[in-house]
Amino acid sequence: MLDPTHFRRHVVRPALALLDLWSESAEALLVGTALAESGLTWLAQRGGGPALGVFQIEPATHDDIWTNFLAYRRALRQRAEALIAPEPPRTRQLVTNLAYAAAMARIHYLRVPEPLPPAGDVDALGAYWKRHYNTRRGRGTVEGFVEVFRRFA
Repeated sequence: MLDPTHFRRHVVRPALALLDLWSESAEALLVGTALAESGLTWLAQRGGGPALGVFQIEPATHDDIWTNFLAYRRALRQRAEALIAPEPPRTRQLVTNLAYAAAMARIHYLRVPEPLPPAGDVDALGAYWKRHYNTRRGRGTVEGFVEVFRRFA
């Protein structure tokens, strides 16, 4: 497992700052998302599913962010592009480029019209993650999010 404090300080916070989207709530939500989705361990979905990276973003979701959101937000698109390495392809960078993966996770949440919960309200962060990231059909639970967040974040 990656150290959650280092992940927060050296990946999530700088990526959010580069996007100009940092807040305590966004930072906490992304750390909790990575913990709940992959345990900050798994880089590909266990069981052979399509989700990639510590945030377990599906390639279709990644591509939709670029096609239907970033294509219409020039400044944000340029800030996200600044995180992309020349190789490998963008979708593969969800695994190989932690800052890029964090940016894509934050932008995924940015598409949600509901404001982020307060950083200190772990139950609300977990419910927000479940509603807008993991979805009703996802295997994750609010209780699981809260448990790993309180234990490791």
